[in-house]
Amino acid sequence: MAEVRVSIGGRDFEVACHDGEEHFLQSAALLLDNEASALNEALGRMPETRMLLMSGLMLADKTASLEDQLKNAPPAASQAAPVEDEAAQKRARKAEAQLSEAQTELAELRAELAELQAKAHAVVKKATESETLRDKTEAKVGELEAARDAAEERANGADAAREAAEVRANEAEAARDAAVSVMQSMVKRIEYAAESIKKAG
Repeated sequence: MAEVRVSIGGRDFEVACHDGEEHFLQSAALLLDNEASALNEALGRMPETRMLLMSGLMLADKTASLEDQLKNAPPAASQAAPVEDEAAQKRARKAEAQLSEAQTELAELRAELAELQAKAHAVVKKATESETLRDKTEAKVGELEAARDAAEERANGADAAREAAEVRANEAEAARDAAVSVMQSMVKRIEYAAESIKKAG
């Protein structure tokens, strides 16, 4: 198998073909490139898969039209009434040869076009799979971001609860200190009263 680099619509592609068939592939690629260039001029630059698909469809339409014209063409001179002079026979043989070559080339172009269309469909399928994977990844990222936001909200709530607990602990400690101070004051008063009673007795 040979690898041939072809240019279609300003983009390069590596295409495999059988040895000795490179010129057929180049001819088919040139036809497809003409359609792609016309599309780019009319519609502007478009995604690679869409360019290949539309160019292939346009070329297939022209190929089908050419095939219809060949089917509807008048019979070759050799199939008409016998000709009398040798020059007419030569012209008839030449026309038959040209028709045979055109039919052969048409068959080769249709085969190459089918291969290119298959490659285009494969590229479209791969692009679709990539888009699906990207959408799933974006959805997963969204879920992770939502989980992160929820965790941050819970952490903020925990910080607020801790701060409130610290305030209550400080208030409790202040109340305890105040109670201890009051109790100490009462003990001093009791001791003073006891001393006074002893002295009075």
